[in-house]
Amino acid sequence: MRLSELNQKNSPMSKYKIIAVDDEEGIVESLSVFLGNSGYKLVGVTDPLKAIEMVKNEHFDLMLLDFLMSPIHGDQVVEEIRKFNQELYILLLTGQKDLAPPLETIRRLSIQGYCEKSDKFDQLLLLIESAIKSIEQMNLIKQINEELKNSQEQLEQAYMESIETLRMTVEAKDPYTRGHSERVSEYSVLIGKKLGLSEKDLKTLKIGGLFHDIGKIGIPDSILLKESKLTDEEYSEIKNHPSIGKNILSNATLFQDIIPIVYHHHEKYNGNGYPGKLVGNNIPLLARITAVADTFDAMTSKRSYRNAIPIEIVKEELLKCSGTQFDPEIASIFLDILNNEYDKILEIQNKY
Repeated sequence: MRLSELNQKNSPMSKYKIIAVDDEEGIVESLSVFLGNSGYKLVGVTDPLKAIEMVKNEHFDLMLLDFLMSPIHGDQVVEEIRKFNQELYILLLTGQKDLAPPLETIRRLSIQGYCEKSDKFDQLLLLIESAIKSIEQMNLIKQINEELKNSQEQLEQAYMESIETLRMTVEAKDPYTRGHSERVSEYSVLIGKKLGLSEKDLKTLKIGGLFHDIGKIGIPDSILLKESKLTDEEYSEIKNHPSIGKNILSNATLFQDIIPIVYHHHEKYNGNGYPGKLVGNNIPLLARITAVADTFDAMTSKRSYRNAIPIEIVKEELLKCSGTQFDPEIASIFLDILNNEYDKILEIQNKY
């Protein structure tokens, strides 16, 4: 076994994988011997295009990269690598300092450092040692963040399960409202997709729809299940459920994005809703979407005191309330879904 191989095997530095890229084979060989004697594990490559593919398919901690190469220069190599790998630590090597790329390019491409080539490689070794220390710190930070993330995910999962239990308790009280939240959730997502919302907003709509009525857990059954007309006092009690829902969800960061839906899904576009009497675009967009979905499901669901309202009458009601109760753009989009993609509505209704 050669001395360089023995050093690599016994060195703590051997756990870090370095790739050296230089179109001069002699430089690659010299780096391989020098760094091998220092205990580093190095892969040498003379073709920069091959190096890009290797980085794409293998893990490397550090790249030593020549600047002036053929068929592409070092900065072009970095340009390609940064399209799929932002973490690789890159040290750029140059034969002459005045031929190095501009500082602006080095910053833009996140090149961590560069140095002039030398037969002794002393400066390079110092930079590599510094790079390894930085890589160790980055790996430690990633590990800590991952552990924190896992702990947070476990906490959020436990909280999600608790809230889901509350939600199911609400719907179990009244057989006529079972499946309501799931349908509101899916109708809302249908509208959101038509509006071209981001995946993040669609996820918020989905979860917000599921939990929009969670505050009803705090409303007495005598009011919640009453079949006759509510008194003014009882109706005021019902109107507290958005505030109750907001309070239930406010202690978990997991639910911060859906609180505006829970709190404002009974606002009306003309300002006559509750609890904030918000007007127009002052009502959060996702709450405006949920409001349309919620009202639609209420009208098309069977209740103890009435049958489901026929779809044509529901359409007329949505059109009549556009601009007063509902955001006119959202009402128009949902009417378009009802007129042209009603099979999706039926699919959701059959599911729940």
